[in-house]
Amino acid sequence: MKHVFRTLILVVFALYFVSCSKTNKSKSSLTGLSFNDPRSGNYIKGSFEGQTPPPGMVAVEGGTFTMGAVQDDVMFDWNTTPRKMHVRSFYMDEAEVTNSEYFLFVQYIKDVFPPSEEKYKNIYSSVLPDTLVWRKSLGNTDILTDNYFRHPAYADYPVVGVSWLQANEYCKWRTNAVNLKTLIDKGHIKNIFEADSINNFFDTDVFLTDDSRLFDGDTTVYKRGVRTARKRGDIAPAKDAFQGRKITRADGILTQKFRLPTEAEWEFAAKANIENREYNNVRGRKKYAWDGKYTRSKSKRYRGDQLANFKQGRGQYSGLSGWSTDGSDIPIKIKSYPPNGFGLYDMSGNVAEWVADVYRPIIDNEANDFNYFRGNLFTKKMIDKDGNVVYAEAGANGNIEYDTLPNGRIVPKQLPGSIKSVPITKDDAIFRRNFSVANNSNIGDGDLLSSRFYEDDEDRFTSRPSMYNSPKKPSLVRDEATGKTVLKNDSKRRTTLISDNTRVYKGGSWADREYWLDPAQRRYLPEYMATNYIGFRCVSDIVGPMTSKKKKPRNSIR
Repeated sequence: MKHVFRTLILVVFALYFVSCSKTNKSKSSLTGLSFNDPRSGNYIKGSFEGQTPPPGMVAVEGGTFTMGAVQDDVMFDWNTTPRKMHVRSFYMDEAEVTNSEYFLFVQYIKDVFPPSEEKYKNIYSSVLPDTLVWRKSLGNTDILTDNYFRHPAYADYPVVGVSWLQANEYCKWRTNAVNLKTLIDKGHIKNIFEADSINNFFDTDVFLTDDSRLFDGDTTVYKRGVRTARKRGDIAPAKDAFQGRKITRADGILTQKFRLPTEAEWEFAAKANIENREYNNVRGRKKYAWDGKYTRSKSKRYRGDQLANFKQGRGQYSGLSGWSTDGSDIPIKIKSYPPNGFGLYDMSGNVAEWVADVYRPIIDNEANDFNYFRGNLFTKKMIDKDGNVVYAEAGANGNIEYDTLPNGRIVPKQLPGSIKSVPITKDDAIFRRNFSVANNSNIGDGDLLSSRFYEDDEDRFTSRPSMYNSPKKPSLVRDEATGKTVLKNDSKRRTTLISDNTRVYKGGSWADREYWLDPAQRRYLPEYMATNYIGFRCVSDIVGPMTSKKKKPRNSIR
């Protein structure tokens, strides 16, 4: 009996200390006010117990590395001049986005914006991959044109024929799809996929701003929000009624946005210098995504096999019949080769990959050596004269705003139902020291202060020839002879593909020689173009500590 009594006392004390610690955590240590308590104003403090890697992603711990360091630079164009950079930690897809994953996106768009409706007819076609990239004037490749994207035999092969613009749209959709699934799994909203009568369009920003605009205005979809304590005397809500308060970003429930990696992030992840790190030094220099100087495996079982899918010579895409060295003559199933030190597959070979950056020949790390990125466009939500957020609408007349790309493809400027955004103005940036304009794609590159005409006034400078005489967007005009609307290009002289709409892609592909397998090599293409050798993968930011490992900062002075 004495032992039982002693045990009960210990349990009571344990519960007391646990409850005290929980109470302290829910109070402001500087004011004493309780968080998430209606008796203290119900001020929000979300809980954070660490971040879980999103589906299909692995954590890449950030750090310092030398960007642009290559062993071979036969072009001698200073395009890969070494620069010391620091990259933050992030999550990255284990492998490229596959045909089946991208096909899911295509099916979803078709379901939510059916092309049978006149106002939506150009939305579905805007996300379809260009399957004609497989055609060759002197090649029998129609089987790939017809089958590579949709046939189940290629379901786990990396998607190609996708432009940089389409890859970005996929990233936006993936953010919304993952958040929608999270809210369903956590019981915050009903499983809308089981209800045929509800429009499944979901946008994270709209959900946080005004969730009544989603699901055809059916607010009964929302089952509960964040649980909060009730005031004394308040009547408990009905069983099927919405309970708690609405979810905010401060609650930490929603995932971080998915996006394309920056060039610095992609190269850092591909090099994986963690493999040849010794304490706080890097020993040697890796040429490829794997450790070693050669493209062939040295292991006893796979000795002589290629460690990546690439073109080994003219007419040599996979080796001899019966002795295939890389296993494929086109893109191959993802994860067919060993991963690098971060657990990432095919960072060298298979398909090249889009990254977020606008291309410039020189990486200007003097401007920023922390998470370098060229291409920032700072925007804000569009607000009308009454102070309300403006949404992209699709009225009965089909008044969706479309844009015509230089290749003639028609794409929506924004999906109907999403929040409109506008570039920041000079008034928004006044007296700021960290940025001064909305579009930073060409910052310090070709502007007045970076040119040899820096003593000009603005009017005289704008009249001079531009640094990059890039093509302008075409326009749709009426042909007087035929009466048809045709696409007419401008007549300006074109001398380069480099412009503010030219994007970087990294890594070698099945169609490239070994030279391009070096992660530091870089190439570029207009953002609206697609090929049969460029795919993509997504990243998502890590919030909080840069590593989840139990590390403590060490003082170098002992």
